[in-house]
Amino acid sequence: MTEEKLTELLKSMTRKEKIGQMIQLDGGCFKQNPSEENVTGPLERLGLSKETVQLCGSVLNVMGAEQVVKIQKEYMQKSRLKIPLLFMADIIYGYKTVFPIPLGMGATWNPELVCDAYRMIAAESAADGDMVTFSPPADLIRDARWGRCLEMASEDPFLLSKFSAAMVKGLQNDGKPGKSVASCVKHFAGYSAVQAGREYNTVDMSERNLRQNFFPAYKAAVDAGCELVMTSFNTIDGVPATGNQWLLKKVLREEWGFQGVVITDYAAINELMTHGVAENEYEAAHLAINATVDIDMRTACYGNQLESLIQNGEISDEQIDQACMRILQLKNKLGLFENPYYGCMIKKETLTQSAFQEAALARIVANRSCVLLKNNNVLPIKNHPKIALIGPYADSKDITGLWAVFADREKTVTLRQAMEEHFGKENISCDKGCDFLYDYESLGDFGNIKVSELSAMTEVERKQQEQKALENAQRADIIVMALGEHILQSGEAGSRTDITLPRPQKELLKKIHALGKKTVVVLFNGRPLALKDIEPYCDAILEAWFPGTEGGHSICDILSGDYNPSGRLAVSFPYDVGQEPLFYSQFSTGRPASKNVDRFTSRYIDCPNEAMYPFGFGLSYHSCAYSAPVISQKNMMPDEELTVQVDIQNISDCEGTETVQMYLRDKVGSVVRPILELKDFRQISLKPGEKQTVIFKISEEMLRFYRQDMTWGSEAGTFEVLTGPNSHELQKSEFQLCKK
Repeated sequence: MTEEKLTELLKSMTRKEKIGQMIQLDGGCFKQNPSEENVTGPLERLGLSKETVQLCGSVLNVMGAEQVVKIQKEYMQKSRLKIPLLFMADIIYGYKTVFPIPLGMGATWNPELVCDAYRMIAAESAADGDMVTFSPPADLIRDARWGRCLEMASEDPFLLSKFSAAMVKGLQNDGKPGKSVASCVKHFAGYSAVQAGREYNTVDMSERNLRQNFFPAYKAAVDAGCELVMTSFNTIDGVPATGNQWLLKKVLREEWGFQGVVITDYAAINELMTHGVAENEYEAAHLAINATVDIDMRTACYGNQLESLIQNGEISDEQIDQACMRILQLKNKLGLFENPYYGCMIKKETLTQSAFQEAALARIVANRSCVLLKNNNVLPIKNHPKIALIGPYADSKDITGLWAVFADREKTVTLRQAMEEHFGKENISCDKGCDFLYDYESLGDFGNIKVSELSAMTEVERKQQEQKALENAQRADIIVMALGEHILQSGEAGSRTDITLPRPQKELLKKIHALGKKTVVVLFNGRPLALKDIEPYCDAILEAWFPGTEGGHSICDILSGDYNPSGRLAVSFPYDVGQEPLFYSQFSTGRPASKNVDRFTSRYIDCPNEAMYPFGFGLSYHSCAYSAPVISQKNMMPDEELTVQVDIQNISDCEGTETVQMYLRDKVGSVVRPILELKDFRQISLKPGEKQTVIFKISEEMLRFYRQDMTWGSEAGTFEVLTGPNSHELQKSEFQLCKK
């Protein structure tokens, strides 16, 4: 449809029809014909009329081609102007085929590979009815207590921005019909910086911190062309994001030029009342529409209040027209006026053929996401020894994680299945050994996962499981412990004050260690964990995250040596929860901690300041030697570009992948600058003995920051260039940025 016809369509709509486009309802309102009585329950709870269903513009979390076609067909038959519904869903890191969680994808340090993964995710989900997905999450990880770490790719603004843009490009896939979905970046903004790491809590930070560190990844998604932006639940400078004009109107729309659709998170307009900035739905709707929020996800605020706001002269018809037009433009861009069923008409045989490609790519991504944290020469496992596989995740399909809500569990390969396939069934014994937790009650229900259906083992069952595991471990040559968080311990509303391994698993590990056998721990989790209390009790630690459908195969690839681990942490792992928030790019203080013990410095008296496993860290089966960085010149004018040269040599007999990292430090600025900032990286493959030279470029643009007067720019002075395999093992050189 041309823009001219779209404008004509808008003019032909009644006010009620326009407001209807701004309302999103969930699938419960569409299970049958909207006129039937069985939809009145959800509508009554929302306080909406049946008429609103027929006028609403989008549907939440209805998937399945047959169901989507049915709902769309019935809706279109009753629609006066034949404006199709828009179907949106939470497809965060996979649909039926599940990839590693984004926190794991960040560990690949490979945005191009992740872009490919999201192309697959888009094609698979579009074929089954999805048109918009609420992804990528672009919140910066700074506090491991926060449950939603699993949805984010990194603690670093530069690296996170690379992944945000890659995910948008993959999902939207140049708008290819049936092979793309519209991307909705979330949660705008600062959602991850909630106080005390507690979900839905207050965010309070300086504008400089917000702009310097938290905004870049959202901005990268906007620049990559994302079609929608979702508001966050939290406050920004005391104003909830969903009603924050400075955030949504001034920054997002005016400064960044975003012309797409702004949608709330679940019931967020209604929550403006709970926050205490609106007394009733009328005031809440007023705040949201003035902040240019286009779609009200699952509340009655817009449906019941916008007309009254217009009639009372508090908002204008023009505001409604602008919001409605943005929604119509999105539908038009997706081609829904020509084909309201979008990708649903793809032939099933095409899906079957693509399933093999999806599984293969999911395995590659999972291979590259796993991070080897410790290895006392026990890995790789060779010559098919007797292996005791023990732990709650030994034979679990929950390795897809919490947000794989549409996953095809039949596709999921468990660790047991993969190890029996590779090492031979006769060489593998498998025991649960212990429960995830002693008590599940505090976790709370999540969707279809009901805590009432999760029963902890009895004392008798615990002893029996433990004894059987210990007996099999005693007979084994090597023990592999599959341990981690229960899926409800991370993800949305999964904030924790104790980010160590759950107690029953730690206790079993210590008993296994007492047997004196070689022990490998494989971790499944959705956040950085504090591992100091388990590290002494094992010979190797492989961080697998929640690795997805092909997780079992990928872990086995690494354990066996078929794949040389290349994952590098995109987040810092603390020694203790008391270090949180923890990230590598901290400021130096007036009394920085030194190696000499001095009470009156910025340090803990019971724990190191730094991470146990630092940002960028990861082991491999090969080893490399790095040269110091060599800079092309010592003085740089603002219009010039420097080159930095680093030599890397594989000094082992194993081929491997290195992620060469370059950081900068601005030694003196008008405001305090971070001690390190990642500015670039390269991944290279090195054969045994091979030497390669990596060249980085430094431009004046890379040296800019928000200065004391809040202008964006660089300042003349001395800069350090630091290069190496991670943020801790670095060599440095210096250069001067000169004035013009």
